[in-house]
Amino acid sequence: QTELFSFAAMGKLSMAAAILCMALAAFAAANVVEAAVVEHTFVVHEMNVTHLCNTTKIYVVNGQFPGPQINVTDGDTVVVHVVNRLDHGLTIHWHGVRQMRSAWADGAGFVTECPIPPGGDHTYRFNVTGQVGTLWWHAHVTCLRATINGAFVIRPKDGRYPFPAPAKDVPIIIGEWWELDLIELDRRMADGNFDDNPLVSVKL
Repeated sequence: QTELFSFAAMGKLSMAAAILCMALAAFAAANVVEAAVVEHTFVVHEMNVTHLCNTTKIYVVNGQFPGPQINVTDGDTVVVHVVNRLDHGLTIHWHGVRQMRSAWADGAGFVTECPIPPGGDHTYRFNVTGQVGTLWWHAHVTCLRATINGAFVIRPKDGRYPFPAPAKDVPIIIGEWWELDLIELDRRMADGNFDDNPLVSVKL
């Protein structure tokens, strides 16, 4: 009787373990299905813009200022192909994103990577599991971040918020506007060479 009881107990435990494994596999499969790969291509180039009655050469992504907004969900994988059509090297930094085992995708120029050379390209790939928030991305070499930037929104998986659901999301980006080429601005800042005609800086 003792042996029969042991076999019966082992059978129940094996069945429970099998059910648990099946449940975990189903849960993992559901998470895999929910997660997505969000892919963008950023072409960085020059563009003339007239603002405050002055036409200025600026640096933009895909002809947009601010740049494209990235919308993802917790758990997604982000893939961004950057094509550099400038005469200067640059990197793109994902401000506020925790790079978990993907530090090489952080975009900190001369720290985690060398700048993307003129005419070159680079692909950033990272995951945003366990992260939620309204962040931003920007160039991370010289003063290019003044115009090469955009919103980076990570929404929760279940779509729930700790406040009444908003009718609409309108990210507001506050940046700088200079009446001077940003590369020249960077040179002057590095040399401490500002003349008596100060640059105009406004919030957009």
